Amino acid sequence: MSAYIIVDIDVHDPDTYRDYLTKITPTVAACGGRYRVRGADSETLYGHWQPKRIVVMEFPDWAQAHHWATSEEYRPIHQLRQSSATVNMVLVDGTVETVLSS
Repeated sequence: MSAYIIVDIDVHDPDTYRDYLTKITPTVAACGGRYRVRGADSETLYGHWQPKRIVVMEFPDWAQAHHWATSEEYRPIHQLRQSSATVNMVLVDGTVETVLSS
C-alpha cells in the first residue's frame, strides 16, 4: 500500500534551500519515491491553513517513506532543509477508509 509524505514548507533562506533540493531529490528516487506535487500553487478552500509551499511525495509503502524521512543516511541533507525553512511534515498511509453510518 502506498504511503505519502505531505510537507508544508516556508523557505526563509532560498540559496541554502536550493542546495537542499539538489541533494534531496535523488534520495526520494533511491527510496522508491516520486514527487506528486512540488511547490505548486494552492488555495485555501476551508479553514485557516495558509500553506506556503506544498510538497507531496508518494512511496511504495510506509517503511520506505519512513526510512526516507528518518534515516541517519539522509540526516545531513534533511538538516539543510531545517536550517533554510520552517517545515511541517506528515506521513500518511495510502489506505482509503470508508466510514459507514450505523
